[in-house]
Amino acid sequence: MIDLQEVWDKYDDEYLNFKVVSNPLHNRPDIAAFLLLDKLIPENFDGKDMVCGASHDEIFLDTDVEELAKVATEEDVLTLVRCGVKLIDGDYLAMFV
Repeated sequence: MIDLQEVWDKYDDEYLNFKVVSNPLHNRPDIAAFLLLDKLIPENFDGKDMVCGASHDEIFLDTDVEELAKVATEEDVLTLVRCGVKLIDGDYLAMFV
């Protein structure tokens, strides 16, 4: 299990650097992030939408960050950061739109 906040902070300077993602699951960063999250913790979504809320110019992702920490690698986190995913207060994932 990794410390998600620590790893996310480590790669903060890679935010939205999608062009260097090797073998993305899709050619659009948001969809690539959604597909990676679904691949890592598929049971988390079980028929639910990935986007669980929105506020102003930000969407919130319905992802259990504790489950994500159990299965994600540093490379997975780096990819998510490069796709534009943010970890907010260690509690939830969000993306700007």
